[in-house]
Amino acid sequence: MNRIIKIILLDILKNKIVLAYTLIIAVLAWSSFALEDSSSKGLLTILNVILFTVPLVSILFATIYLYNSSEFIELLLSQPIKRAKIWISLFLGLSLSMVIAFFVGAGIPLLIFASNAVGFMMILVGCIISVVFIALAFLSSIVTRDKAKGIGIAIMTWLFFALLFDGIVLFLLFQLSDYPIENAMVGVTAFSPIDLARIQILLHLDVSAMMGYTGAIFKDFFGTTVGLFVSFLLLILWAIIPFTVSLLKFKNKDL
Repeated sequence: MNRIIKIILLDILKNKIVLAYTLIIAVLAWSSFALEDSSSKGLLTILNVILFTVPLVSILFATIYLYNSSEFIELLLSQPIKRAKIWISLFLGLSLSMVIAFFVGAGIPLLIFASNAVGFMMILVGCIISVVFIALAFLSSIVTRDKAKGIGIAIMTWLFFALLFDGIVLFLLFQLSDYPIENAMVGVTAFSPIDLARIQILLHLDVSAMMGYTGAIFKDFFGTTVGLFVSFLLLILWAIIPFTVSLLKFKNKDL
């Protein structure tokens, strides 16, 4: 299992797409801190990278990599190796490589220019978001054998969590504005890993006041130790559940 992870890790880290991804994030991160007059403005720029670029690249690259590695997976299946070990090795190899790419690109500038609780929070959230969307990519790729359809599912998954989910939440807030639904909004955020990540970082940046009364509700819950633990637990579940479902499907799939 360790040998498979090592082969996948070395293969991905030499991939030109991953190298370009690391370089682009590094340029954005370094320039954000170099051009802004305060680290807070640079952090907000990197926040957008974490919430939009990192999930998109993670889910797309992982989905395409899995489809392109179909022959390699079939070769491994012909060996006396359990299917679970193969799938877990692929997941760990992809996750480690994307986390390393994110850390080299954005983590190092954050450690240098924002070596505080906010900086460490952004690094942690960025790493978890990478793993979450890789798990969603595994689920997308195992649902169908059609590469184009699988990539389409991956893009729609990212589009839903990055853009459409917030639109649905805003629609509900406007339609049900006469009712006290602010507390319910805390529960609704559990259905989007990007929203969980956004709220955690914004609360640590002390800009929750800009979010109005709902922001105060979020701060009362997510700003506590229990709220912090619950939000990270939910993010971890967003990685575990999709991957577990994909693992069960992979075990029973006729390749």
